[in-house]
Amino acid sequence: MKAYLVKRYKSPMEAGDAPEPTVGDHDVLVEIHAAGVNLLDAKIRDGEFKLFLPYKSPFVLGHDVAGVVRRVGSAVTHFAVGDEVYARPRDGHIGTFAERIAVHEDDLAIKPASLSMADAASVPLVALTAWQALVERANLQPGQKVLIQAGSGGVGTYAIQLAKHLGATVATTTGTSNVDWVGDLGADVVIDYRKQDFETALHDYDEVLDSQGGDTLAKSLRVLKPGGMAIGIAGPPDPDFGREQGLALPLQLAMALLSFKTRRAARRQGVRYSFLFMRASGAQLGEISTLIDSGVLGPIVDRTYPFDQAPQALAQVEGGRSKGKVVITMV
Repeated sequence: MKAYLVKRYKSPMEAGDAPEPTVGDHDVLVEIHAAGVNLLDAKIRDGEFKLFLPYKSPFVLGHDVAGVVRRVGSAVTHFAVGDEVYARPRDGHIGTFAERIAVHEDDLAIKPASLSMADAASVPLVALTAWQALVERANLQPGQKVLIQAGSGGVGTYAIQLAKHLGATVATTTGTSNVDWVGDLGADVVIDYRKQDFETALHDYDEVLDSQGGDTLAKSLRVLKPGGMAIGIAGPPDPDFGREQGLALPLQLAMALLSFKTRRAARRQGVRYSFLFMRASGAQLGEISTLIDSGVLGPIVDRTYPFDQAPQALAQVEGGRSKGKVVITMV
């Protein structure tokens, strides 16, 4: 089948032929109609997570899929041939920049009826990240205050909408051209990072969802009130993540060292730091589908590319200027 292959880390993906997916007892073979593009794809290509998430070359990138079920494994109970579905396949089993993929049924959900395939493919990774950060990890409550960094990005657009649905007061950062736009998404306070320093403008926040890392994460810790929490999705990974992943002790120690400075700064501020590496969940996608079809959440697609322009789609995402998501369409 046609696919985009990474033949070695840090090399561009190339169009080529990949083996047909193997369909296990609990797998669903999906004919791919559209695939979302994420910065995570570039990071996987470049080997940034290979210590705890190695892929054997050649491998296919792609973490978001929308398509049609063409075959089901013998133990599959929730899906049938012809179903329109979407998913973020679990780590180790990615590969949506291709014609077909086998997805574990637990990672899969029925596509929201109100969305096209392209719109649906834009949803899973970013919406699950927002859900797991704000609902699962932060347990965000009505009346609390949350800062969402990079509100015009893929995760940010969903996090703003979800946080407002949960009853929080939402602040976000964005560039000048997107100030009004993220306000329309639901942000109560919008910081134009080209003109303002969010650290001086914001105080006593309950939660921060940080997608930037580095100096932005360090400053994010300082806008929290005592007992608040910064959830980082750009790193650094922390010891809890290492334990959750069941990594070997040397890798857990390495993660402790990588995050030591951040965790120490958090302790000194009387706040917490937690690293989030989102996981696949068809059950959570089902809840997200309900919110989408009821109009609470809406996809934001910046641009779609045909399959033969997948490298250009990934390059746009790497450029960091996308407003919402970038999607590759197969049909």
